[in-house]
Amino acid sequence: MGADWNGFEDSRVQGFEADGPRHAEGPAAPIGVFDSGIGGLTVVRALRRLLPRESIVYLGDTARLPYGTKSAETISRYAVEDAGFLVARGVKLVVVACHSASSVALDELARRLDVPVTGVIRPGARAVVAATRANRVGVIGTRATIGAAAYERAIRAERPNVEILARPCPLFVPLAEEGWTDDAVAEAVARRYLEGLRGEGIDALLLGCTHFPLLAPVIGRVLGPGVALVDSSEATAAEAARLLEERGLLSAGGQPRHRWYLTDLHPGFESVAALFLGEQPGEVLRASVAGSGE
Repeated sequence: MGADWNGFEDSRVQGFEADGPRHAEGPAAPIGVFDSGIGGLTVVRALRRLLPRESIVYLGDTARLPYGTKSAETISRYAVEDAGFLVARGVKLVVVACHSASSVALDELARRLDVPVTGVIRPGARAVVAATRANRVGVIGTRATIGAAAYERAIRAERPNVEILARPCPLFVPLAEEGWTDDAVAEAVARRYLEGLRGEGIDALLLGCTHFPLLAPVIGRVLGPGVALVDSSEATAAEAARLLEERGLLSAGGQPRHRWYLTDLHPGFESVAALFLGEQPGEVLRASVAGSGE
């Protein structure tokens, strides 16, 4: 992308109060998705595949990433500000495509928002529990996600007696962003991380990071055909569809319009976004939420 943005929008939102929320206009309103960076684009890809008629507004808070190294209080504040930015654009649903924010901020967002909200952790947990027959599952994610044990808590909330083997796989993130997802380098890293799970009796593995679906082919080869790979992005899209259907908010048709916002220039965003989305994203606007552009 170089030094230029395709567009610029400077919209500071203090919680929900700076310019006031624009209330969603029923089924024609867009879905809002936010992440601390660009990994949440895999959730957008899943949403577009499952709900092709829906418009989407995406916010990547690249000026303040990563969220996982911040305190729970700070993450919650960032999540409220990000959601406020989306609500001000009239979204009918907020999808928190950030594992750190999903683990600590969903209750606060549900309290503040007048639109439904979902994250990536609870849908992923439900999906991996549904996939296991051996009652023994694996979970992989970043060090922050695994260290927080949010997926383990969510899985046990669904099925208390399930056995969980969790493994951090931090190098999968830069591999995905480099596009090295199905080559000898990716396979060597996957074997280093995952060989310990082979022979442990798991029959389902939760891909607990929005970057990880890009490495699904190599992960599947390492673990073998007896282990079902559960994509938290796909599970989140299915949950979003359920929430919209329940509330009569599914789009009735028309040409969807997608809008892309980042809070800081991300070098090479278009090329990385194309890997995550499967196509070029189109026009990208720069946006400031409270604190992100200062």
